Amino acid sequence: MLNHSDQGRDDAMADSKDDTARGGPDGLRQAALDYHRLPKPGKLEIRATKPLANGRDLSRAYSPGVAEACLEIKADPDTARDYTSRGNLVAVVTNGSAVLGLGNIGALASKPVMEGKAVLFKKFANIDCFDIELEEKDPEKLAEIVCALEPTFGAINLEDIKAPDCFIVEKICRERMNIPVFHDDQHGTAIVVGAAASNALRVAKKSFADIKVVSTGGGAAGIACLDMLLKLGVRRENVYLCDLAGLVHEGREADMTPQKAAYAQPGGPRSLDDVIDGADLFLGLSGPGVLKPEMVGRMAERPIIFALANPTPEIMPDLAREVQPGAIIATGRSDFPNQVNNVLCFPFIFRGALDVGATTINDEMKIACIEGIAALARATTSAEAAAAYSGEQLSFGADYLIPKPFDPRLMGVVASAVAKAAMETGVAARPIADMEAYKRRLDSSVFKSALLMRPVFDAARSAERRIVFAEGEDERVLRAAHAIIEETTDTPILIGRPEVIETRCERAGLTIRPGIDFEIVNPENDPRYRDYWGTYHEIMARKGVTPDLAKAIMRTNTTAIGAVMVQREEADSLICGTFGQYLWHLNYIEQVLGTQALRPVGALSLMILEDGPLFVADTQVHAEPSPEQIAETVEGCARHIRRFGIDPQIALCSHSQFGNLDISSGRRMRAALEILDAQPRDFAYEGEMHVDAALDPALRARNLPGARLSGAANCLVFANTDAASGVRNILKMKGAGLEVGPVLMGMGNRAHIVTPSITARGLLNMSAIAGTPVAHYG
Repeated sequence: MLNHSDQGRDDAMADSKDDTARGGPDGLRQAALDYHRLPKPGKLEIRATKPLANGRDLSRAYSPGVAEACLEIKADPDTARDYTSRGNLVAVVTNGSAVLGLGNIGALASKPVMEGKAVLFKKFANIDCFDIELEEKDPEKLAEIVCALEPTFGAINLEDIKAPDCFIVEKICRERMNIPVFHDDQHGTAIVVGAAASNALRVAKKSFADIKVVSTGGGAAGIACLDMLLKLGVRRENVYLCDLAGLVHEGREADMTPQKAAYAQPGGPRSLDDVIDGADLFLGLSGPGVLKPEMVGRMAERPIIFALANPTPEIMPDLAREVQPGAIIATGRSDFPNQVNNVLCFPFIFRGALDVGATTINDEMKIACIEGIAALARATTSAEAAAAYSGEQLSFGADYLIPKPFDPRLMGVVASAVAKAAMETGVAARPIADMEAYKRRLDSSVFKSALLMRPVFDAARSAERRIVFAEGEDERVLRAAHAIIEETTDTPILIGRPEVIETRCERAGLTIRPGIDFEIVNPENDPRYRDYWGTYHEIMARKGVTPDLAKAIMRTNTTAIGAVMVQREEADSLICGTFGQYLWHLNYIEQVLGTQALRPVGALSLMILEDGPLFVADTQVHAEPSPEQIAETVEGCARHIRRFGIDPQIALCSHSQFGNLDISSGRRMRAALEILDAQPRDFAYEGEMHVDAALDPALRARNLPGARLSGAANCLVFANTDAASGVRNILKMKGAGLEVGPVLMGMGNRAHIVTPSITARGLLNMSAIAGTPVAHYG
């Protein structure tokens, strides 16, 4: 017996004795309940986007000022996007009649699911969302209610409405409403299935036009998936749809809908067992265990099996592979490869649609979404996705057909493809003039550093520099090297064992290979070894380093090797520090690259916060800097801050505030201020002061009216590394700050030392900083 996709949900809930179907073992169940209940009930709250701190704010937010926005919208309804949140607001609407895995639980019980959907919209696409649960079973009345919501929302996401009612509701809403209406159970599933099927056929070396498709389940998702497969090239006569009553065939009357009838095959009654022979693709959106191993054995060679019933699929992957070892399998579960998850689609198709003011979501936009998702899986896996799914093999193939939901590239790739398709098909009310700029903006909303780093990347493109990475075997370095090759004009050089680097590239799904795409230095066997230890010995001969010690260091110390390469002009800049202590690395950099003109001044960290960038120094180099060292640090900070296109506003921070304490940090800061004041400077600085005075202009003005800073400081320079490093780590761990750096100032861009917590993207950012022409930077 086969189940409709919606009926299967009821049956699975009613019949299964497996505790996981009701929320898992007691521990997991309680954890899930606590997650929803604590520290406050639910998963959503509303926050104001404008200040409301005084009477002036109130008069603008409400009466009388709000009338001005109302009148503007009355005169031109399109300005609602400018004066309200409507242009970025989606409604998730349900009546709770077909909730995934739970069945017809009603509107109120479905609210946790809809709140969860709203959270996903915000997390993955920064779209605001209200969940709306309606106690209305009549599909036409339900549609009328939804249509009445149009003034409030920029788009509608219909969710968990049973078939065939969902078809009726969506049809009425699409006809009457001038905003996108998208039933995610249908079209979201169909889009992700389409992307997975496109890549599965590529792996199996088959084509849509030639395959035989057998599907179980005639519910909303199943029908939508078949409709999409036809749009992708599957021939209608090659589709066999089965449900509880068996094969959908001509003349059948039992349990039929117009949507099922569109797939009726000629002939009389048959079962799944009768039609499975030679099937290339099995598409299951029905119930547990309906596809038997012996049926899989009769499918075509290297069959594609999408067993998407939850929580138990139509066949478990291990059973399918026992009879067809080459089977390409996807499920709806996260504990198997190729999870068909709608979150790959709906946040980004709505993002693109909203951004161009689309009046609908048409087939071309859906296909653009499919192509974007599929292409992303075939590209090199992002470092962020690899980190989120540590231990999983994320290289394109039978076990990696579609990207992972936490791949941050989905936003830029998919949303921009959808927006472009909307414009090309004439449904975009607000076309985007510069699609490349739009994609960059999407990327910068995901990659926090992208916007601030753009001036640095632009400057780095003006020269081709060779950047040597001391820890070339680290996966983060390998991913950064891949990105450097793809996105910049720089050339990475990796220090490490070739066989280890090649193995790790393959394991990470990277297409780059040593000796082909980048140069490699093998510490164990490199023809330049004699030259390197000779150079190192020449530099260090009168500092206690013997030839034997120089040889040993050039075999084992990759930081020293990289520094020697820069000194010999075989590389332009060194990046090291993905493991080990900062000052240990700094010691070898000073030994080899230090001169009277080039010496470490300080370490500058850029912290990217929600309300803008904040620079912190010196986080690493001078534990208790002298006044002269503090002044040099301030000068270095000013130079480097300008690399990011930012005007420096530097605060010298201490527990002493404007001379009120006679302590070491205060004395050194006051002396540094005198050094800085001794000659004209082209940047703003002030001190010594508390951090709160540095960041709060009003507080600072009460303590020292006429202080030289303009607004909040954007750079904090501290009197010791304990304070600077502590602030940096607090901002990173508790303030949701993303660090770029640390930038080693004073070494003419010849070397930078990162910290062990750095990510692959952080290394890419540092390579751009290292790749910037030295000219005017310290």
